[in-house]
Amino acid sequence: MSDLGADRRYSVPLYSIAEAARYLDVSSSTFQTWVRGYQRRPKGRRPVSGDAIVTALEPQGGKVIPFIGFAEGYVLAALKKAGVPLQRIRPALDHLQRTLGVDHALASKSLYTDGAEVLYDYARSHGDSPEARSARDLVVVRNQQRVFNETVDSYLRRIEFAADDRARLIHLPQYHGAQVVVDPERSFGAPIFAHGANRVEDVLAAFKAGEDLNTLSAEFGVPMADVLDVLRVAA
Repeated sequence: MSDLGADRRYSVPLYSIAEAARYLDVSSSTFQTWVRGYQRRPKGRRPVSGDAIVTALEPQGGKVIPFIGFAEGYVLAALKKAGVPLQRIRPALDHLQRTLGVDHALASKSLYTDGAEVLYDYARSHGDSPEARSARDLVVVRNQQRVFNETVDSYLRRIEFAADDRARLIHLPQYHGAQVVVDPERSFGAPIFAHGANRVEDVLAAFKAGEDLNTLSAEFGVPMADVLDVLRVAA
């Protein structure tokens, strides 16, 4: 494994909680609970709590989330998109972490290759509990193998992994045609166009400043269809 202290993915905070949430298309309050944990006291019921599940570092200039934490949040966003409440799936994720036996399991290639089988076994061993049903909802049987359902699989297929089998680049899924990636080695981890490496935020800022679409496409070297796609998402 690489020296984590020297690897920017682990050691450099690139995002505030609000930025990471915006890039992942989840609410800041949701991402906050993933980073800080939560404790709730519903009236007339037992308190419920959850530990932090996304990696965070000491703040630097308002930034607190390293790329590896962003990747973990990305997978949690996939589970949320699949309609599985995180509080229900947390025990299964803890089991997944222990079973895979790797650090940052949510950002690990092992999750993609072995995670569905682990969650299926967890669901089978926990009967008809809410936690087991939630884990089961994430898995389907295809060609006699347990694999993640279509929603989760579509997210995981957008992750590229480094030699240490941890995420190194993510293709954001909210764009229909534009290839927009998050890469810790470029533009301080801000979303960029895969071709040309211009920041999406720079294109949006120019549009808000009054630049017409043809000028945006020409000056930033971005196909018109991609410009329209990022404007659609921003709107």
